[in-house]
Amino acid sequence: MFPCMPTVSVIVPNYNHAGYLKRRVDSILGQTFQDFEVIVLDDCSTDESRSILQGYASEARVRLEFNEVNSGSAFKQWNKGLRLAYGKYVWIAESDDYARPDFLARLVPILQSDPSVTLAYCRSLCVSASDAVLGFADSIYFQRFDTGRWGHDFCVDGSDECRKSLIRYNTIPNASAVLFRKETGERVGGADETMRLCGDWKLWSAIALEGKVAYISEPLNYYRVHETSITRTVDFAKVHVQEWLRITRWMLERVKPQQDVLESVLDNHAHRWVPAVLSMRVPLQTKVEILRLVRAIDPHPMRRVLRPIVNTVRLKIKRHAGVTNARRPSRAIKQEPRNFA
Repeated sequence: MFPCMPTVSVIVPNYNHAGYLKRRVDSILGQTFQDFEVIVLDDCSTDESRSILQGYASEARVRLEFNEVNSGSAFKQWNKGLRLAYGKYVWIAESDDYARPDFLARLVPILQSDPSVTLAYCRSLCVSASDAVLGFADSIYFQRFDTGRWGHDFCVDGSDECRKSLIRYNTIPNASAVLFRKETGERVGGADETMRLCGDWKLWSAIALEGKVAYISEPLNYYRVHETSITRTVDFAKVHVQEWLRITRWMLERVKPQQDVLESVLDNHAHRWVPAVLSMRVPLQTKVEILRLVRAIDPHPMRRVLRPIVNTVRLKIKRHAGVTNARRPSRAIKQEPRNFA
């Protein structure tokens, strides 16, 4: 146990990110704000992660926690780290991301100066597996949203943030950009372990509902995007669609958005659940569950299905045409183009 409780507990949940671990941990230890502990959680990695992490065993502020059995859930690891944390504030620093040296120096004072702020986060830059900068995360993920908002600092009421923004999307796209109060995280029950993909979204929303949300527009966090990212490996129809609907139902039980916002949310959902229900690859039981969730949040779902159906049919035709063209023999490509006018 630490002789003095650290201000920040940095939780590093890792699974098979050996190639990024050293940069991740070094970017934590190199913070200009030094009052922190580091809790590294390895979930039975099968790569070289553990041997790399053992190299930090002599660091006084680093605790290594190795699971003997894979937990099967990133959010179980989050909650384990939260239980082990001694700090007043918690930073879940994902093992494939990294941060600028002044990340904590910029975010900690926000929480210290205003007890009503329960969560503070900064802008993120997306980077590739080779560290190439891809752009701002908000520009990449929120193209249909008010991306200009993320160019300015703000501090807002958390309920309003849920009512206007978080009900639309997870507008906090990367956990590594967030610093939150441990006491608040515990009070809301930590991350929802029944979720595979959207547990972070629900946790940020729950914490936001307890106070204020503060944001720094300067990019202090580097969000790694690569082929093994969880968002690229989970089954979209089976997991993502259902969890988006679950989050919306949960949110609507706690906040009442304006009608235009609600209509936008429900229309946006229709472009997800309609293709899933029409897909031959989605099991019947999953479709039934999706429709049950839709009915729980939308009293008139049939009003929204026409455009998603048309878009789905167009995509199927385009995909089929692409496959057909790919299968044609090379001599067909050399034929004179036909005039269909």
